[in-house]
Formats: sequence, C-alpha cells, structure tokens
Amino acid sequence: MRDLFFVVFLGAFFLAGLRRPFLLVAVYAYIDIVSPQRLSYFLLNSIPISFIAFVLAVGAWLLVDDKKDCRFSARQVILLLLLAWCGYTTATADFPINAATKWGWVWKAMVFAIFLPVTLRTRLRIEALALFMVLCASTIIINGGMKTALSGGGYGVLNLMVDNNSGLYEGSIISTVAISLIPLILWLAQHGTVFPPDWRVKLFAYALCLACLLMPIGTEARTGLVCIAILAGLMLMRSKRRFIYGPLMAVAALAAIPFLPASFTQRMSTIENHQSDESASTRLEVWKWTLGYVKEHPGGGGFDNYLQNRFTYVMQERVVDAAGSRMEKRVVTDHGRAYHSAYFEMLGEQGYFGFFLWALLHLTCFIRTEAIRRMYRKREGDEAWVAPFALALQQGHVIYMVGSLFVGIAYQPFIFMMLSLQIGLDTYLTRKRKIAARQPLFPASPVAQGSAA
Repeated sequence: MRDLFFVVFLGAFFLAGLRRPFLLVAVYAYIDIVSPQRLSYFLLNSIPISFIAFVLAVGAWLLVDDKKDCRFSARQVILLLLLAWCGYTTATADFPINAATKWGWVWKAMVFAIFLPVTLRTRLRIEALALFMVLCASTIIINGGMKTALSGGGYGVLNLMVDNNSGLYEGSIISTVAISLIPLILWLAQHGTVFPPDWRVKLFAYALCLACLLMPIGTEARTGLVCIAILAGLMLMRSKRRFIYGPLMAVAALAAIPFLPASFTQRMSTIENHQSDESASTRLEVWKWTLGYVKEHPGGGGFDNYLQNRFTYVMQERVVDAAGSRMEKRVVTDHGRAYHSAYFEMLGEQGYFGFFLWALLHLTCFIRTEAIRRMYRKREGDEAWVAPFALALQQGHVIYMVGSLFVGIAYQPFIFMMLSLQIGLDTYLTRKRKIAARQPLFPASPVAQGSAA
C-alpha cells in the first residue's frame, strides 16, 4: 500500500510538471531530500526515479524555460572545478570500489547544484524551492518530533521511518539540518507568498520549529545541542532586545532540564570531557591521522580513504569495584573509522586543492549573501523580503557549517541546495538591477512622443 501511494504521488507530480516545468525541479529536490525509494518496499527501488527526475527537469528547462540573460556565476564555476577534481580523485582513489559507490551520488548532487541557480529566475521560484526544502525535510522532522514527544527517543533508538541510518535519516545529520532550517521556516511564516502568512501558517511554522528543536533531544545528538546554541546566539545578535531575551532564553533552558530524558543529559555531559567518551576520543585520533595523511598525500586519497586509518590512543573511564570509584586509563586500538567532520572529510578525500575549492565556495556564498543583506536591509515594499531572506539563508548556512565540524556532511544534497538558493537569489537580484538600470530616468511624456512621431 505504501509503494502504491508513492507511485501515485510521484506520478501526479511528474504530470503536473508537464504543465509547470519548474515542478520537475521540485520533484528532484523532494527525491534528493526524502529519498522515497528508501521508504518503498519494492516498486520505487527498481526504478531510477532520481535520474528520471533530473533528465526531465533539465530537458524541460532546455525546451521550455526562458533562458534570456542566463549566465553562470563565479560560484558555479568553483562548483564545476570541485566536481572535476572529485572525479579525478575518484579515478585515482586508494579504494576504487568504495570511491565509485560514493561518487555515484555525489556527482548528481553537485551537478544539480550547478544547474539549479539558472532555473531560479523569479521570486516565486526562489521561494518555492525554499518551501520545498522545508516541507520535504519536515516529513522526517515531524515524524521524529512526535516520537520524541511521546516516547523520549534515545541515541540510536529513534526510528525515522527507515532502518537505513544514512542521509537525513541519520540522527546527527537530521539534527543539524533541522536546526539550520528554523530561520528559513520563520522567514516563510513572515514573508511567504505561496502560503500567505495567517494564523494557520504561523501556527504550523511555530509547531515545526518546536519539532526541529526536539530532534537533537530525540536523537541525543550532541551536534544538535551545539547547533541550538549557535542559533540562539545568531538570533540574539540581530535582536533589538537581546538583553531581555538572552536571560529569558537561559532561564527557559535551565527550566527545561528536569523535563529532559536522563539519557539525554548524561550524553550531553560527555561534551565537557572528551577523554572519557570513546566516540569523541576516536574522532580526535581520526583527525590527527588525516592531517598526517595529507602531508604525505597532498592530493587526497579519494572517497572513503579513511578505511585505511589505524591508531592507538589512551582514554579514561570510571571503574567501580570493592575498592571504590576511580578513573583508570585504557589503551584502545582502532581502525577504519569515519571522519565525523565535513572539514576533515574534504581534506582527507580531496587534499589541499579540493579543500581550498570547497572552503572558497562556502566563504564566497557567505560574503555575497551578507552583501545582499546589507544592500537591501532598508528597502521597503516589493523588496522588503530580500534582506530577511538573505539573513535566514546566512544563519542556516552558518549553523550547518558549525554542525558539520562534527559530522561528515560535506557532500550532502541539502547544503548544495542551500548554496544554490544563495546563488540564485544573487543572480536574480543582479538581473533585476540591470533591467532597472536600462529604464530611462525621465520617460518621455505622451505629448513629446506624439510630436516626435
């Protein structure tokens, strides 16, 4: 029954795209974020729906869409260079089979990110993509938020509709994405036009924000707690009453502690001492190994080259026996541990050049979005939405990048879509300014036009 529902839903979506071609872009975004083939038992697993959606989206753009003033931005060129470099490191990878498997989905995400900005020619399209990103992710977030509210969740326990613990269905990743979406959700509730803001839209938005905040609790992802702290700091920076809201937020956080699951507070307490937590200690050793690896292999080792790491470290653990409670040191030997950091993932797999391109892409997007925010912050009327939207994208971007310090999400399709939104917003506004500049400052009066005729 579930398979039949997804087939009918996607079929209807594809048919609607024949009349409104941009919906085919939205279909691909939905497939990339939700991965309905993972939720299907059989039917969708046997059909390359992602490839079909991409071909239809690109084909519709080539055949139907207006390509006037269409141009590549410098950031799309950087993405193209990064794509080519990833292809090169895949061809020379330390683990060719594993690298080819990861390359199979990474190149699609990057190619779509290069293509997507050229389709974002109007405010409606930009808003529609932002709305689709929020609603698609909300199918996972609402499910997880409800289960957390009813059962409390737990580390590795909260079921997000699938048993496959990858993509947005992994606890730390969905926690990071959920918190990074909150600024965008609040913008849609305030400035959205697809669903004009009223009490129903705002009620849903606030409830969805609550579900987003529940995700780190349900998954017990320490990364999510860090992201919440960053979100609070960013919002206080832009608040005119930060000295009032700041203490109130601190009091609310302290008041919520007794209501949190005991397992959550115990896990969060390990942030203070990484030596007593095996997961944190392992990450530090992997990062040290990565720095040593790139010194010997500046070009990187290709996707999944972490499989060759091997290290020994000392960690502290509490022992309780007849002699009492005490801390003892234990020697641990480990190997083949993942990076658990987008920064070290990119550095180890793509080397110094790949890391430079990746960092340049994110830094340039941040700078350009900040420039847009400053340029339009005092605009009113039809342009009043621009500065708040740029700020929401910027805040979401910062939260994601902070969260990615502790999670290997350098190539996630979600962040590439967020970057595409920033690029598309920039090119759209640049195009509008050029059109406005072409218009004469003093249009000829009807009388003058008649005499000239």
